[in-house]
Amino acid sequence: MTRPRKLYVKSFGCQMNVYDSHRMADTLAPEGFAETLNAGEADLIILNTCHIREKAAEKVYSELGRVGALKAAAARAGRRLTIAVAGCVAQAEGEEIIRRAPSVDLVVGPQSYHRLPELLARTERKGAVVDTEFPAEDKFDLLKAPSREAIRARGVSAFVTVQEGCDKFCTFCVVPYTRGAEVSRPVMKIIAEVELLAEAGVREITLIGQNVNAYHGQGSDGATWTLGRLLERLADVPGIARLRYTTSHPCDMDASLIAAHRDLPSLMPYLHLPVQTGSDRVLKRMNRRHTRAAYVKTVARLRAAQPRMAFSSDFIVGFPGESEEDFRATLSLVDEVGYASAFSFKYSPRPGTPAADLPSQIPDDVKSERLHRLQAVIDRQQAAFNGQCHGRTFEVLFEKAGRYPGQIVGRSPYLQPVQVMAPRTMIGEIRAVRITEVGPNSLFGDFAGTGLGAGPMLEA
Repeated sequence: MTRPRKLYVKSFGCQMNVYDSHRMADTLAPEGFAETLNAGEADLIILNTCHIREKAAEKVYSELGRVGALKAAAARAGRRLTIAVAGCVAQAEGEEIIRRAPSVDLVVGPQSYHRLPELLARTERKGAVVDTEFPAEDKFDLLKAPSREAIRARGVSAFVTVQEGCDKFCTFCVVPYTRGAEVSRPVMKIIAEVELLAEAGVREITLIGQNVNAYHGQGSDGATWTLGRLLERLADVPGIARLRYTTSHPCDMDASLIAAHRDLPSLMPYLHLPVQTGSDRVLKRMNRRHTRAAYVKTVARLRAAQPRMAFSSDFIVGFPGESEEDFRATLSLVDEVGYASAFSFKYSPRPGTPAADLPSQIPDDVKSERLHRLQAVIDRQQAAFNGQCHGRTFEVLFEKAGRYPGQIVGRSPYLQPVQVMAPRTMIGEIRAVRITEVGPNSLFGDFAGTGLGAGPMLEA
């Protein structure tokens, strides 16, 4: 009897890579590949890479050293192990990956995942293959849909890509070069995917895209739909109790999307809205296309539409030419907006982006010191936000078993992990939980009976 082939996929970085990894696995399932969590038993290893974070390429090459050793061990045992590098580092590095890591058999960019079976067959016939083209066909039309069994195995929350690529060309960002121009999927195809997920037990959908609120897909009525209109339609899909979306650009937060936050109970009151810096001078050098005042006005409009709204954001410190005054403008913006959480990073040049060649690069010790100061403010705000949860009651969607026997873990409307002692049969349910303890990384609570409370920051 032939041993079934095993597939191991490791995703780096963003939620879109998680989604893409699932779709690659779905596409390879009809070819006889079954997913495994053990890289040592795999016949095919795919590293699905991200180019956003610092030293992204070097982290991939380090990982390739480890999986290269697995390939050598497999060969000694008389077994073929194929190694593929996918994602944005694959798109950016191309042939260089094969040169630096000869154990790699396939380098495939984000637009060619639907061709994986064909590309893998080519590696068996011809050796190493690099495919980083931007093909004319729509990969979403050709990727295989997941089975219900695969959906159930992935849990009660799911990502759905609705938009890919970016036309903004921020000077620090590689996305327009690795993911291409903005493309939006047709409305009916998104609805069909969400309905399939709901029928298999998914309760929460997060719509994703590099610039998700720039969504402009074609509807069945022939009109171009905004993200707000799409969310309104998805709110009617039976079984879907929660909707989210990420990542957004402040310039694309239009009236229909703000109205969706006002009108749709299933749209969670938590938004990741990256600003990057509080300095107008640096925003201009970043080509962010918005000002500090415009960003603050957008936040105010969202809070007026949905008083329960909380925000997270991204910040870059030490962008070329950033002065101490510019950095203090970022600190004051954090104080002015007030965030439930945020991610902060030291600027690191990405080859091929305009910012990499800007004068006045900031010394690393200055960037590190500024990052420390900013993160301290962010940490205090997050702790204060979580602290407001104590004694409050709000709804939790339970997603998985906890670390300890008899414990299950869910998410609050604000994506906070919430741990409760309860049977696993409650996974997939949404229940009111009263928060009894606030930990450094999680909330703890018990069931609140019949009364639904307001939750953290829910009072208008």
